[in-house]
Amino acid sequence: MTTQTKPIELYYWPTPNGWKISIMLEELGVPYDLKLVNIGRGEQFEPSFLKIAPNNRMPAIIDPEGPGGEPISVFESGAILQYLGRKFGKFYSQDERKRVAVEEWLFWQVGGLGPMAGQAHHFRQYAPEKIEYGINRYTNEVNRLYGVMNRRLEGRDYLADEYSIADMASFGWVISHANQGQDLNDFPNLKRWFETMGARPAVQRGRELGKEARRNLAEDKEAQKILFGQRAL
Repeated sequence: MTTQTKPIELYYWPTPNGWKISIMLEELGVPYDLKLVNIGRGEQFEPSFLKIAPNNRMPAIIDPEGPGGEPISVFESGAILQYLGRKFGKFYSQDERKRVAVEEWLFWQVGGLGPMAGQAHHFRQYAPEKIEYGINRYTNEVNRLYGVMNRRLEGRDYLADEYSIADMASFGWVISHANQGQDLNDFPNLKRWFETMGARPAVQRGRELGKEARRNLAEDKEAQKILFGQRAL
């Protein structure tokens, strides 16, 4: 395993996408410096942050010991997980067949579970108007996706052949299952996986990172304006 001597800079806020990287870094046991990006106060629009995250979104990292010993910045949570997995040779198999399985489920989360769960959460919790079509559309799609995970996890412990970045990517999006209109008792294999994931010490540490800074978004109307206004400050 590669040795990290200088801390990786983690630009982060405690959300499902942020948890992916905090969990990965905790699982790897490599040094990192936490750089909180308060997305409810618009810090993701700061010019200094945009240099490493041009999509106005966290998480992002700067690795001072990147390829060739030179610093590298990486944005997009899936890309960060792949980068760290390749660099440190853990949780992202070098066996091509196993790696394909990891990538299938990682991209499934990035392109499906995350966006759909996020929309379900938004329409159910934060939308200023209760739009039944939106609520039903995204709640039902999350239900379908949970069913996909439940079938995949029948007779297996993890989404790919072994514990991987695909599991880390998906875990945070299941935490708020109730706010997405889902009951884990309807998905016994998924529930077992979720409990197994939640019992891992590194997962617990990653989920707790920055918890004290997080506020109740449902009550923070100013943060909602910034997050859902879709405009740079």
